[in-house]
Amino acid sequence: MRSIDDNLQAVRQRINRAAQAAGRDPRSVTLLAVSKTHPAALLEQALASGQRCFGENYVQEALEKMEALPGAAAEWHMVGPLQSNKTRPVAERFDWVHTVENEKIARRLSEQRPEGRAPLNVLIQVNVSGEASKNGVAPGGVAALAAAVSALPRLRLRGLMAIPEPGAHADRYRELTGLYRGLKDKFGFDTLSLGMSDDLELAIAEGATMVRIGTAIFGAREKIRPAA
Repeated sequence: MRSIDDNLQAVRQRINRAAQAAGRDPRSVTLLAVSKTHPAALLEQALASGQRCFGENYVQEALEKMEALPGAAAEWHMVGPLQSNKTRPVAERFDWVHTVENEKIARRLSEQRPEGRAPLNVLIQVNVSGEASKNGVAPGGVAALAAAVSALPRLRLRGLMAIPEPGAHADRYRELTGLYRGLKDKFGFDTLSLGMSDDLELAIAEGATMVRIGTAIFGAREKIRPAA
């Protein structure tokens, strides 16, 4: 059985090869280890292997892991849908939120971010597939939402995030990349969160600066879904 360290090394090699094939510096791509439903013991192994950025989908599960890993040099990213009644612990404890999709959520995060902490890094989630079941703002609404979010105190708008449908054509990725590049200078974007275990090569080829990898590092997720 491969260890977490082996898996991380394999994923890093995939990132390096994909970046080099695209003529990019591998250091321009951040690896976010998505640890949802996996125990804190596996995060400890990842930390021991030099991984620092972790993504969580469920607020309560993430808080329990933070308590289980006190003092860990970890950067915590909220990558799951965020309900308005869950914004306070996220604003107080997380470093990044990838799933801002409306001004209400952004405003609550801004108001609830402790003044003593660094600004909360946020990404706008874009629904590039147009599926009604998917979270995120439609591409046509991104610029207006970015303007509203960038004006809020204690938040730092870093860029965009999307989850293309499985097997999506490269044009879907290019749509998001084009949107990102079109707004990059105006809003100071530096982060495009795009790509998971099955599509990280395509995402990097199309400009992703952060890939969210779960299964390829931690294995299949647990069948029992924890409370949000």
